[in-house]
Amino acid sequence: MRKLLSATLLLASIFTFAAAGSAQAPPAPDPNKPYVMEYYYKTHWGHQEEFLELFQKNHYPVLRNEIAQGRILSVRMDTPAYHMPEQERWDYRVTIVFKNAQAAFTPVDEHAIQLQLFPDQATFKREEQRRFEILEAHWDLPISQIALDTK
Repeated sequence: MRKLLSATLLLASIFTFAAAGSAQAPPAPDPNKPYVMEYYYKTHWGHQEEFLELFQKNHYPVLRNEIAQGRILSVRMDTPAYHMPEQERWDYRVTIVFKNAQAAFTPVDEHAIQLQLFPDQATFKREEQRRFEILEAHWDLPISQIALDTK
């Protein structure tokens, strides 16, 4: 829910800047095209593998469920091949391609999906709490595609 609220606020600010005519404003998303969001995760040193394990066990099945429902088209996870300066460091980038911008920003009942997929809710909640405890930072980034061949 926190991610959805952050993403919604970010999208609202993007539309506000676009409406104000800012030269830096990204184009408004095409409602008929897929919409891309990137989610960055920076773990505390030494906890990268634990985070990945918990993500694959508890969050990825929820995302796969949303793929099956048609809300999400694809999910991809990347990690840098080399190290970066500490301030810019991230450990994992999850790229989600939604069916369209509306699908990306329409609330989904993740809790219902979690109840269906994880009957042992005590373990699920404990592991999800741990997944976020080992994060140092997390941010969501809506991606606006810019057409280069328009002239």
